[in-house]
Amino acid sequence: MSNEEQPNPPRVGIRKGVYIIPSLFTIGNIFCGFYAVINAMKAYQVIDQPEAVAPLFNSASIAIGIAFVLDGLDGRIARMTKASSEFGVELDSIADVISFGFAPAMLAFTWGYGNLSGHDQLAWAVSFFFLICGALRLARFNVLARAPRFEQPGATPKLDKKYFVGLPIPAAAGMIAAIIHFIPAPMVGAGQARLAWFLLFIVFILALLMVSTFRYTSFKDIGPRSNQPFIVIPVLTALIGSIYLYSEWMLLFIATGYVLHGPVMKIVGLASRSRKTETAERVQSSE
Repeated sequence: MSNEEQPNPPRVGIRKGVYIIPSLFTIGNIFCGFYAVINAMKAYQVIDQPEAVAPLFNSASIAIGIAFVLDGLDGRIARMTKASSEFGVELDSIADVISFGFAPAMLAFTWGYGNLSGHDQLAWAVSFFFLICGALRLARFNVLARAPRFEQPGATPKLDKKYFVGLPIPAAAGMIAAIIHFIPAPMVGAGQARLAWFLLFIVFILALLMVSTFRYTSFKDIGPRSNQPFIVIPVLTALIGSIYLYSEWMLLFIATGYVLHGPVMKIVGLASRSRKTETAERVQSSE
């Protein structure tokens, strides 16, 4: 057989290299979380120097935002290139614990309620509570993601991919990062005590929302294959432009809206069911 007739050998090396690409994004995610922690620690050391400390906290919050983007890209790239693997799933969970669990917990402590005099134990306890709830949220997500489509009676059903069970840990971390990006100056002094207590309350609520059963939209149906690209693409373009021009306001607005829409959807659903029940009872009574 001549050289022209010989079939091309399988390109095994290139195929193996494809599996590395999503992991590189995940490693970038871990780096952003590590960078945020380092900046938070450096800022805490110079907490009494406003000119030096605010840029450090702002850089840490931006790093968490970049980690959020990388976390969204690694999964999409893995699905697009058909390079999903068990190793990538486990690495992604570890990255999320670092970047969206430990980093924002440390950031909230050093920037906000860690400066409350006489309440050190409560401050680090709330940060740890946020971290452990985030880890539990990730564990539950992994279990549900691997659950079979059809469950045995009495088992936990697998949720539709359009929704998440509980607030996703990247969204909870994004809420903390958006607050700090909006006000990078730390909460130091007696005049900031009320705001520090408010932040402590917010972090506690975010932790509870992560382990709650509220449904949150996943937005996994949005992308190049969307059924309405002529609507999605202009909206995304306007959104990105708004974030670029007014990042402080837009990121805080988006983060707050996403965090609140889970409980709001639950309340609306309960109200709708109540109305349907009342309507059914009226129909039966009239008959």
